[in-house]
Amino acid sequence: MDTPPDVCIVEVGPRDGLQNESSSTSVNFRVDLINRLTACGFKFVEVGSFVSPKWVPQMSNTSEVLRRIERVPETTHVVLVPNLKGMNDALDSRVDEIAIFTAASETFSHKNVNCSIEETFNRFEPITKLAAQNDITVRGYISCVVGCPYEGKISTDKVIPIVERLLQIGCREVSLGDTIGVGTAQQVKQLLVEIGKVCSISQIAVHFHDTYGQALANILESLDYGVNVIDSSVGGLGGCPYAKGASGNVATEEVVYLLDGLGVRTGIQLDELVDVTEFVSRNLGKPPQSRVANAMIAKRLG
Repeated sequence: MDTPPDVCIVEVGPRDGLQNESSSTSVNFRVDLINRLTACGFKFVEVGSFVSPKWVPQMSNTSEVLRRIERVPETTHVVLVPNLKGMNDALDSRVDEIAIFTAASETFSHKNVNCSIEETFNRFEPITKLAAQNDITVRGYISCVVGCPYEGKISTDKVIPIVERLLQIGCREVSLGDTIGVGTAQQVKQLLVEIGKVCSISQIAVHFHDTYGQALANILESLDYGVNVIDSSVGGLGGCPYAKGASGNVATEEVVYLLDGLGVRTGIQLDELVDVTEFVSRNLGKPPQSRVANAMIAKRLG
């Protein structure tokens, strides 16, 4: 397949990135970060989640964040919703879109959300029903699509039925997550070939972590197969609390640099994005996990 001329980047830093920080970040910082990303031209930004603050304190006060961010018609603000209570909180906060999540590994599902894969789908039923009644779109996530920290390699046979079920219950798109970053281009190709037999690749997004330095190679393979939606995180923020040693999401700056080099349109200005990365770095007191950002920042300093 040919590389798509346009690619949508889903910025997950304000949720998937910040939720793995060792300490909570202020509402002011989160609001400022989301507004800066929106100004960069992102069409989709994950702004937080309605999970229990007991388990993920970094995502507390998401409702306040949603009240205070600047809303623009061009940007869809997405929140992660784990259960019916979270869905009601999301409705009260006037979200644009919700995301639901499951896994291709039973063990990971139990470790992550304390229930089986089948039980996650039982939870989804009232959530997706409410979303449809309120004209809110739904995005689905699948963790551990190629490897699991507990079960090892994950067969595509475990992934395919979950993709199909998420689409059947109303997800407009399914994001395939290599949660611990072990995937290779060949594994990604095989997975996409099989998924392409049961649904349109236009319904698929990819979400790679860079633990083994393979994220960009895997993205390139996905592009060649026709995927045109990529999840990434500003500054490479993120990780996986259930996967020891797993590094963060692929950095958005590196994805944009790759796509710019291919002549693929994203609507994102790299210089402006690196400004946001510097802002994040200053506020978190840590350097960006992005070679592109570090190189461009060093060049600016002369």
